[in-house]
Amino acid sequence: MRSRISLAFSQVEAHAHTLERPPLSRRALAAHQARPRHLFRLLCTIIPLLALVGCGAPRLEPTGSLASYDNLAPANGLLTQSRLHVNKANVLAAKTVRIAPTVFSGEALKLNLPERQRKLVANVADRALCIGLSERLHVVPLSEPADITVHSVITRIDLTDENIAGASKVAQLAPAAFGAMVPVPRIPVGLGGLSIEAEALNQNGAQEAAMLWARDANAITSSPKASKVGDAYDLAKEYGADFSTLIVTGASPFNTMPSLPSMSAIGASFGGAPKYAACDAFGRDPGLARIFGNGIGLPPEWTDDGASATAQVSDQVTEPR
Repeated sequence: MRSRISLAFSQVEAHAHTLERPPLSRRALAAHQARPRHLFRLLCTIIPLLALVGCGAPRLEPTGSLASYDNLAPANGLLTQSRLHVNKANVLAAKTVRIAPTVFSGEALKLNLPERQRKLVANVADRALCIGLSERLHVVPLSEPADITVHSVITRIDLTDENIAGASKVAQLAPAAFGAMVPVPRIPVGLGGLSIEAEALNQNGAQEAAMLWARDANAITSSPKASKVGDAYDLAKEYGADFSTLIVTGASPFNTMPSLPSMSAIGASFGGAPKYAACDAFGRDPGLARIFGNGIGLPPEWTDDGASATAQVSDQVTEPR
């Protein structure tokens, strides 16, 4: 890929030199007028190539924490690697759900993140799950019985290089300071990633749905934040939306067109009260503070207060079943 980029830049330089030559004829004039369009197309090819440098494939990392890994089948999205299984009839028959706080595998705990950052990533996954599951199911507290129980295990966090992320945000904001609205790709180095495995169990402890989920940040769609968990925080929300869609619809979230969220889901996503009080255990979305923070690249730990004081958030190490 680097050789392709170097070749593209060489072509651009060659075009730049030829553009300095005066046209000698009508034919040369026509060729001269066509060169800017060709140069533009060339630049449009270079920019995506630059954005892809340093991008790796996300990794699915089973830990043995699920009741079963049988029947898991590939179900990848455009940016997400996934394997999943769902008993559609039983999942759609469920009316109530409870959410066990997301935990970390023993391997993921070896990363030795500060407790504040670790809990923030786990909690935002649960918050997104709660908002998504509320679209069809009645979410009840963990202390009450429910038709299904959802639990998630973070198996991998790739840390964001906070200095490079900060530099990326400055580069993105710089054109606006001069009145130019020019999209600037993120520097494709030091990007974070996240892997999670999750399942939904019925009242007898049998598995009704399961998912292995992995995704990495990228230079185009991921917003840089000056935090080691900046990307993992955003990706945890994406996971919560995907797994809740699996449970709500009984189908892969990657094979169907997304439906419009309800007004209660929109409100909860912008800091309003959730549809069910049980979701308050995971705290409120930062709302405007999050939007402002994303705009200037603030760390999520500056804008998100995390779980409520009474939430049962644990750093337990999961053991293989």
